[in-house]
Amino acid sequence: MRSKTHPSWECLAIHPSARGTYFPYRSSGSLPYLWRKAPYFSVLISPFPRRVEAATLPRDPSPLHATRLPVPIHTPPRRGYTSSTLPFPRRFLDPSRVSIEAVPPRHPFPSLRRIDSSKALEGEETASSAMQNTFQTKLGAKCVLRTRKAAPRRTRASSQVRCADFPTPKFDTASQREAEAISLSFQTAPRPQKPLRVAVVGAGLAGLSCAKYLSDAGHKPVVYEGRDVLGGKVAAWQDKDGDWYETGLHIFFGAYPNMMQVFKELDIQDRLQWKCHSMIFAMPDAPGEFSRFDFPEIPAPFNGLWAILSNNQMLTWPEKIQFGIGLLPAIIFGQKYVEEQDKLTVTEWMDKQGVPRRVNDEVFIAMAKALNFIDPDDLSMTVVLTALNRFLQEKDGSKMAFLDGPPPTRLCQPMVDHFTGKGGELHMNKRLKKILLGEDGKVAGLEMVDGEVVTADVYVSAMPVDPLKLLLPEPWKQMPYFQQLNGLEGVPVINIHIWFDKKLTTVDHLLFSRSPLLSVYADMSTTCREYASNEKSMLELVFAPAKDWIKRSDEDIISATMIELERLFPTEIKADQSLAKIEKYIVVKTPLSVYKATKGREDFRPTQKSPVSNFFMAGDFTKQRYLASMEGAIFSGKLCAREVVDAATNGTVEASVASEAAAAV
Repeated sequence: MRSKTHPSWECLAIHPSARGTYFPYRSSGSLPYLWRKAPYFSVLISPFPRRVEAATLPRDPSPLHATRLPVPIHTPPRRGYTSSTLPFPRRFLDPSRVSIEAVPPRHPFPSLRRIDSSKALEGEETASSAMQNTFQTKLGAKCVLRTRKAAPRRTRASSQVRCADFPTPKFDTASQREAEAISLSFQTAPRPQKPLRVAVVGAGLAGLSCAKYLSDAGHKPVVYEGRDVLGGKVAAWQDKDGDWYETGLHIFFGAYPNMMQVFKELDIQDRLQWKCHSMIFAMPDAPGEFSRFDFPEIPAPFNGLWAILSNNQMLTWPEKIQFGIGLLPAIIFGQKYVEEQDKLTVTEWMDKQGVPRRVNDEVFIAMAKALNFIDPDDLSMTVVLTALNRFLQEKDGSKMAFLDGPPPTRLCQPMVDHFTGKGGELHMNKRLKKILLGEDGKVAGLEMVDGEVVTADVYVSAMPVDPLKLLLPEPWKQMPYFQQLNGLEGVPVINIHIWFDKKLTTVDHLLFSRSPLLSVYADMSTTCREYASNEKSMLELVFAPAKDWIKRSDEDIISATMIELERLFPTEIKADQSLAKIEKYIVVKTPLSVYKATKGREDFRPTQKSPVSNFFMAGDFTKQRYLASMEGAIFSGKLCAREVVDAATNGTVEASVASEAAAAV
């Protein structure tokens, strides 16, 4: 290769951002230069099941054999080697994942040559078409390269890849076994002679979970939802064009055992689209580039340690060592130590443990905003340690999945179908106005905004903590149990949807923006089947912290977001829309979302069982170890249902004649 002038290169590229298509990647420069500019383009055939990437080949390649393939994944060419001559041992090839057919022993790419960029899109056979006529690559269920004829004039690519998501992990952890055991306890509980009629206020994940497990135990849940949409904090709506928009960017982690159990029990596991086991961070000092933490398929905690130690872009080795030493108490003393750190913020804990502040800047700011939408200066260290504890203890704990469509239809409705199929009920547009008390201090009924009064044997509040505080009866406000709620409040969150007029180069995964204004984002047209598009992108972004922006106009929020997106997509997005143009946008503001997990909040979180014998509570703010998350909401509903079933078994609550008559009707 020449040292001063370099030929153009062409790759047959399968980039993580190229959903469903191969496309030629062209650039000029030396091979090491190309590696710096396009780190995700590495090999034509990856021996790893994570993804297939690109072959970067010189103008006159050496003969390729099955044992002499291009440079392995994530490995820049070694000094003295070219990408086409670096030996690639056959032992790295997994025959169950990769097969190569019809590879000639000499010059398999006869037409690979220098490309005139002005003629790059013409219909003549180029390197990419020569490649596709030579190889047919199969990676099990992952993807299949289908050979086609040469592209017509002015078409961008002549072959496509059909991509499937990664297989559902096989969850076999202590947490998962515990979740399964609790579920089984409802199914095997003695059938009640007189089923309880249980009024559940709120059809979010907590309320629906509670209703599901009550029905599994043989009781009759009746769910009242104040709005016309299911899901609560995971609600979603359709606009006039039929496009969905949501209250948040919802990610399902492998460390969500009770959520995974719900998917399994409802037989809807195929609705989760699992992504490669990675965490991907934008690089603020290198616009348009990302840093990855890739978790290999080895047992925990070694896969997590490997992911951290093998990433040298964000933390130096001394910083990694200091960070690791700081985490030792959590590893040694476990959950007890994790809970004790609730008295410290993330930054206070770092100073105490001697962890460099650059770890905060590089990692914890992004994590804090993703976990609770606030900065590390405010977030309780218990939240971060809880997540790290799960990720390090469970092999697939940090693996992420997207739901294949909007949560109300793809997750919440199957839960409704489950409990209504067992005799339960759902009533929409039934907003609670007042909790009515009897002379004995118990709940006597619920007065709705429309004037109806509903009665039941047991009452469950699955409302968020802020509206619940407003609806508490006056006598309850003096009780220590309910006074705890005064120490809890929701955090503001803004979720942004932007539809662009073209397809952007993004990654099929959740991305941590590391932006002052944005938390995480994803191109939903790439990650989610319901929103899939090969022509245009729809970015969904979480704007956090949002306390200073929640009252600002949508226009101001979008303008600030576009400035941040210009940094993330420097070659495709400009704030003035001179490149990709906005077709439409929707901003969803939630002034009071999940409870704000500042230090010391654990002392204010109530249990699901209240001192009022026929009143119980569910919600992520109640006591459970998964904090303010979807898993926390699901688990709280499950724990609440267990308290109700136990109360019925113990005779603390029992079915009344009136409720039996109502159930019969």
